[in-house]
Amino acid sequence: MLLITVITQELLTLKLFKQFIIIIALSFIGELLHALIPFPIPASIYGILLLFMLLERKVLRLDDVNEVSSFLIFIMPLLFVPAAVGLIDAWDELRASLTAYVTIIVAVTLIVMVATGLITQWFLRHSRKSV
Repeated sequence: MLLITVITQELLTLKLFKQFIIIIALSFIGELLHALIPFPIPASIYGILLLFMLLERKVLRLDDVNEVSSFLIFIMPLLFVPAAVGLIDAWDELRASLTAYVTIIVAVTLIVMVATGLITQWFLRHSRKSV
């Protein structure tokens, strides 16, 4: 029984390692594309688009990245801590333009909310017509 438990644990570890390597490899390819293509698109977007295309074309299955993706989403708030500390360190420089930053953040948030709502309504209307 102990041997089966150990083997099961080792297989799970290898599966998670494989999934993590897939995500890291796609991120690395995204970095390469960012260096080679002269568009102002972040490397992470290239990697995410590549992952999406591979999943959409069924080159990768969702099971190939599911557990590690769920784990990375789970720890995502922890990944924002260094950025928050950087903002605290730069507080003196930010304080001078705080009103402008807050105004821009509120305005852009409202624009994104309105645009998302309008686009969603458009898709819902057009999907009902085709059914």
